[in-house]
Amino acid sequence: MRKARVLIDRDFAIGQTDPRLFGAFVEHLGRCVYGGIYEPGHPTADEKGFRKDVLALVKELGPTLIRYPGGNFVSGYNWEDGVGPLETRPARLDLAWFSTEPNSFGTNEFMDWCKAAAVEPMMAVNLGTRGGDAARSLVEYCNHPGGTAWSELRRKHGWDKPHDVKLWCLGNEVDGPWQMEHKSAAAYGAVAAEAAKMMRWVDPTIELAACGSSGRNMPTFGQWEDTVLEHTFDHVDYISLHTYLNNYRQDTASFLASPDLMDRFIDEVVALADAVAAKRRSNKRLMLSFDEWNVWYRTRRSRADRVKEGWPVAPPILEEIYTMEDALAFGGACISLLNHADRVRVACLAQLVNVIAPIMTETGGGAWRQTIFFPFAHMSRYGRGRVLRAQAESETYDSSYYDPRGPQEQTFAVPNVPYLKLAAVADDGGGLSLFLLNRDLKQELEVSVEARSFGRLTVGERFELRHDDLKATNTKDAPSKVRPAPLQSVSFDGGRLQATLKPASWNVIHLSAN
Repeated sequence: MRKARVLIDRDFAIGQTDPRLFGAFVEHLGRCVYGGIYEPGHPTADEKGFRKDVLALVKELGPTLIRYPGGNFVSGYNWEDGVGPLETRPARLDLAWFSTEPNSFGTNEFMDWCKAAAVEPMMAVNLGTRGGDAARSLVEYCNHPGGTAWSELRRKHGWDKPHDVKLWCLGNEVDGPWQMEHKSAAAYGAVAAEAAKMMRWVDPTIELAACGSSGRNMPTFGQWEDTVLEHTFDHVDYISLHTYLNNYRQDTASFLASPDLMDRFIDEVVALADAVAAKRRSNKRLMLSFDEWNVWYRTRRSRADRVKEGWPVAPPILEEIYTMEDALAFGGACISLLNHADRVRVACLAQLVNVIAPIMTETGGGAWRQTIFFPFAHMSRYGRGRVLRAQAESETYDSSYYDPRGPQEQTFAVPNVPYLKLAAVADDGGGLSLFLLNRDLKQELEVSVEARSFGRLTVGERFELRHDDLKATNTKDAPSKVRPAPLQSVSFDGGRLQATLKPASWNVIHLSAN
């Protein structure tokens, strides 16, 4: 049995988690919208066509923010196509996913769905095929009370009160050659700065996120951030970053180490943003919007394959089926996000339903939880509060990680990977939540946690997520094959917690204040 020692003190914190850290993502991609959150005629659909079985699972999952409408889709999207009477909305060819977009679900339907799901909307504007004029018109349509052409059009469409959207993305992954109207850093920075300026003139209260690199292995990473922020630093509040973890090489130990590269990516983007501030002698500190992250590797398809399939409406594409080991790597990513709560203020799990998602549905049928559903739900429920600076001693292993995403495939060395990856969050009620990932595939891990400056604590809810078969999945026929169970080996006495974690397990322990 391996051993690990952890020291935490209530007075030493990384930062407070922002509610927006627990966000997710809905894109017009595959069956995420049509057959996912929206399916008129479904047995559970409400009068607006929203699937109530999906809404119930979304509320259980606990996202606080939803990014919309893309993603690659937004770089060719005319937002005007998705508003107004349904019978007048045009169908369009979507070049991002080689599908036909019927536009029967658009901005106003999304706002209504957000209210039904009790989440905040995060809107992205098209800075691919369009620019600042369309972006500022959308802000006016969404946020201006009335008396102008765009705001009165919204009222005419049946939404009298403004949507009051506060958080906006200035495009999506514009550094990627796969993007419609891919741009250089200088070209994107200039367009984004002008769009931001006009959007803020329409509504000075909005917050804006500029596009950072769409992956750490992009050949322009670093230079992209530096150039973009030279243009946009004074206009934006956030710089974005995206990461998808993979196990292409079927090396589980390396896969479970991959979230540590998320930590490295975050630290590097923080350094890049702060370097721009330093050159300006500015006290302003940009925050990070990690507005796409997940495990994703099996379901990629080439554009040639998509073309052969024609232009279907809502085809079943990118429907990743997640395994137990995927949930472990995913849980490690949750811990990475928590441990950077001082600078990562926004994060969006990509995506929410069917498309690389924690929730799966059958069109016309049922809905169920994938394995990655549970770590996110735990993070959202128990991750609210002050993330503490934990000092951990754990045995380590060396690893390497292969990342094929983007135009430049790379293998990264990941040395000194601790078998224990953890985050500790102190809540406002005096309690403490521990998120513990045992990355050892064969041995149990005995963890001793000394918790200083807390009052009397009692072991409350505690969960472990594991399965003897790391390739186990949840399906419509076996929707609960992988699910949390009570963590048995936990005790707390005299300010010290003792827990035994099973091999390859995700664990959550909540200590309640007496």
